Amino acid sequence: MSAVQSQDNLASEASVRDLRRVPIHPDFWYPLAWSKEVKRGKAHGVHFAGEPIVLARTESGRVFALEDRCAHRQVPLHAGVVEGEGIRCGYHGWTYDCSGQCVDIPYLGRERLPNGVRAYPCREAHGMIFVFPGDATLAEQTPFPEMPSVTDKAYKTRRFGRPVKCHYSFMHENLMDMNHQFLHRRQMGQMRARSLGRRRGENWIEVDYTFMREAGKQPAGEALVFGSSKRSEDQSDSSVMTIRTGYPYQTLQIRSSEDSLVMDLWIVYVPLDAQQRTNRTFGMLSIRKPKVSLLLDAAWPLLVWFTERIFKEDRAIVELEQAAHDNQGADWNHEVFPVINELRDVLRNCGARTVIPIRAVEDLA
Repeated sequence: MSAVQSQDNLASEASVRDLRRVPIHPDFWYPLAWSKEVKRGKAHGVHFAGEPIVLARTESGRVFALEDRCAHRQVPLHAGVVEGEGIRCGYHGWTYDCSGQCVDIPYLGRERLPNGVRAYPCREAHGMIFVFPGDATLAEQTPFPEMPSVTDKAYKTRRFGRPVKCHYSFMHENLMDMNHQFLHRRQMGQMRARSLGRRRGENWIEVDYTFMREAGKQPAGEALVFGSSKRSEDQSDSSVMTIRTGYPYQTLQIRSSEDSLVMDLWIVYVPLDAQQRTNRTFGMLSIRKPKVSLLLDAAWPLLVWFTERIFKEDRAIVELEQAAHDNQGADWNHEVFPVINELRDVLRNCGARTVIPIRAVEDLA
């Protein structure tokens, strides 16, 4: 084996080991837009891992998804016109139905029509539009995300999400690693997480936490999430937080000492670009209503402010992690927390088998 071949093999092995170059697996249901973003009779352009996709809501209210290009001159269909139950390209008026079949060319009629464009399985639920970007034959047998708290009237739910400039794996690690509470010290005070144990399956991992805080005035953020408390220094909270990555989704639940679910978060990170260095988060945060529900309504603006502050800090730190990775050209992390190391194994094993090329990453620098 030549020295050049040896170097190429080492580079290839390093790429496989590097989680930040593992693409997300496409054979799952991913939300690509909020329902409110796709108006009746309108088209909306989105992306999944570099693939342009157009979402269109017909006159009947149905939403369908096609690749966002006209088979004629490749211009984006989202710049076209939704008519009836189909979409018409804005350039020459080629018309496609919800299956992607070309059904009309104005100057040729309905004879000798081309095959059309790719259609994606599409479902609307929980205020989001989900698309199955992988093998369409697997869509029906692939479990659809369940969010029982979102439809339960005992909970009040807020939807949130922003683009974040990092690989999706950084997001999974950030949420699952509660040891980073120091980052949120201004919002959460001197809280300290203690891991109670973890469990792992083939495509999932979860960990339980309890929290301790130092004596002193309880920050408003802590009171919002865990409730008001007068615990003394180093006294453990009776609530238990369980964080789970069930690939590719993630959940965070807080249960009280009576095992009542008081907070329920569902979240997913959808890659936008082909290099998967930018993702769009879609999150659903449900809070159990107190006996006097007006109390939660009154506190809701403060809760929204608090969660946005936490998300802003998390977004800033994971984007710095991504920048460091791209500058170094490899994953130099020295992770010591067993939960995160096992999470990385799950993400690596469940991800797509291809590898984002090293050159594609370096071109971003």
